[in-house]
Amino acid sequence: MASSDSQAELDRVRDAIQDCDACGLGRSAIRHVPGEGPAEARIMCLGEAPGAEEDRQGRPFVGPSGQLLTRLLGIAGIDRGNVFITSVVKCHPPGNREPTPAEMAVCMEHTRAQIAVIRPKVICTLGRIAAQALIDKSLSITREHGRARRVDGLLYLPLYHPAAALHQQQLLTILEADMLRLKTILAEELSEPA
Repeated sequence: MASSDSQAELDRVRDAIQDCDACGLGRSAIRHVPGEGPAEARIMCLGEAPGAEEDRQGRPFVGPSGQLLTRLLGIAGIDRGNVFITSVVKCHPPGNREPTPAEMAVCMEHTRAQIAVIRPKVICTLGRIAAQALIDKSLSITREHGRARRVDGLLYLPLYHPAAALHQQQLLTILEADMLRLKTILAEELSEPA
């Protein structure tokens, strides 16, 4: 798909997300948060759900954990502007609770559509919920963080959520090392023939 075609298709997915109220979260949210980044992004980062600041701005990962994500990407030599960033659930759950399986199932259609358009080389799941939603329902982030896994032809890299490192300082070193691993994985993927 040509870049302009990809962008137009990604815009259609964004519009569908903005109009969606299938799970009911949109009724209590200030804004839907479809995600942002280029249609030709080689890396996608997916979190659990937008937080309060993301809900206010309508943009993903703009609060403290987003600032840390930007810094972590920088450690790997990756500019945030070259990454498509979104969440499994596109609206802020009330009280910052975890999204329900039903809410995730509804939004998964949008997430899969975004993945199909972007066709990233690596999908980084940020936190347990995103990893279990996209990779394996029984995945343990403690055991499998930083270990790439191919599922249905897509390469996933489960990572701790940046918010976890804000609350547990020892996770920051782990996240930094896993981001360096992302740099290596991306270089390997880009060197393989398409």
